Amino acid sequence: MQSFLLRSLLASVWSRNCAMASSFRRAIRIGSFVASASLLASCMVGPDYQKPELQIPTAFKEGVEWQRAQANPQAAISSTWWQMYGDSTLNGLVDQALKANQSIAVAEATYRAALATVEVNRAGLFPTVKAGVTGSRSGGATAALGTASGNAVEATVSASWELDLWGQVRRQIEQAKAQAEASDAQLAGERISITASVVTDYFELRQADYDLQLLAEQQDIDAKILVMVQAGLSVGASSTDDVLNAQANLELVIAVLQSTATSREQYEHALAVLTGQPPEGFKVAADPTFRFNIPAVPTGLPSELLLRRYDVVSAERTAAAANANIGATEAAFYPSLTLSAEGGFANTSLSHLFTAPHRFWTLGPDLAETIFDGRLRTANVNVARATYDEQVATYRNTVLTAFQNVEDSLSSINHLRMQADAYSKVLDSNQRLFASQQAQFNVGAASQQSVLNQRLTLIQAEENLRDTEAALAESNVTLVKNLGGGWQQGDGEAAAAPPSGTTSAARAAPSPVSQAARPGVATLPGT
Repeated sequence: MQSFLLRSLLASVWSRNCAMASSFRRAIRIGSFVASASLLASCMVGPDYQKPELQIPTAFKEGVEWQRAQANPQAAISSTWWQMYGDSTLNGLVDQALKANQSIAVAEATYRAALATVEVNRAGLFPTVKAGVTGSRSGGATAALGTASGNAVEATVSASWELDLWGQVRRQIEQAKAQAEASDAQLAGERISITASVVTDYFELRQADYDLQLLAEQQDIDAKILVMVQAGLSVGASSTDDVLNAQANLELVIAVLQSTATSREQYEHALAVLTGQPPEGFKVAADPTFRFNIPAVPTGLPSELLLRRYDVVSAERTAAAANANIGATEAAFYPSLTLSAEGGFANTSLSHLFTAPHRFWTLGPDLAETIFDGRLRTANVNVARATYDEQVATYRNTVLTAFQNVEDSLSSINHLRMQADAYSKVLDSNQRLFASQQAQFNVGAASQQSVLNQRLTLIQAEENLRDTEAALAESNVTLVKNLGGGWQQGDGEAAAAPPSGTTSAARAAPSPVSQAARPGVATLPGT
């Protein structure tokens, strides 16, 4: 009896040891498989991105004198740069445009879609788990067929996971992130572009206000001269040609006056649309006394354009996305491994469904490889590489264009400043001549017609100077835009805000300060 018990105990211990050894070997195999899969999953095929090399100048060619005039050449452009012009009406228009402009709303929606695309691609790194319950009742077959009516109830849970062994999903995430960053830069660019359009159109409208006032005065003077010439014709002091010339001058001023009035109305309509309003109820009160302030704009170094120009940043990020797509297409040359598992319970009644005798499960891997595709994968890789080369060339050309834009703006400002200085001297001379003519008229040494003609010459000098000031102000806006408009890569101000919400550029901006309180603001001679 003791011998029997001893043999039974030894058999039980041996059986348990064998079961433990079997479980241990199974755990080792599973652990080895998981470790191998994890090691493979750390691999990513395709080239790692390197920012394309560029030839960057050390300074702007046309900005030497400009930069010497700055109190702080290393200063950055403010993100609310339009406030440096010191105009509360302009500030209100820009803030309204940043909140309600529909082009900005489109760009914001595009950016949010790009962020969502990143999440779509990131979901590919995780398994998909599904659950379901089904129930059915069958019947109606004849007994001769050997079937009978019955119930079937089934509850299942399934999971599948395609391992990212070669980094295809991770490259797609990398591509989507780069595209989202490019979209972020494009959103910033849309905001800067709309802001610059508002400021430029506002300046054009104010210049039209000034021109309309001068043209109205010029029309009045030409009408008086025509009356004088007609009176002179009746006494033989003037000729018919003099009358015709006087009439032509008057009609020309009337024509220009109408053209300027049309331009003024169209600029007002443009401002309405830019601020998201119908032109019908939009109105900007006339201000013929408006004076242009031309603030100093820090240009910085050419290398900073690579971070401050939204189009440069967007082009570089697009090239990075194209590079990641190469790896995503190359991954198609390697086999795919999908792990699938399904389990559940099946029975003829719901009451005894979740019991051990009625459970079932399946588990297994699925390894697949494309044997022949008519060189489809090779062609896709070639397309991806050619697209990358195209985007790199686009990036380099965008950088060159950015340098050109800044050089053009600096050149324009340099020459417009000298032009404004010359017109200021012309205006000063004509003011003295007009004063001299008035003095001679007061003592009877000059005719009233001579005084009026000299006033017309003075008006032309005033128009020339004011037109140059307006062009200089608009060139100043263009320079700010070409330098990036106060935006810089990584600012993070384009966070997917709803179109109807307040944009980052419009949130609680400081109040505009007076010209006297703004260092570096220069007023043109004669303003």
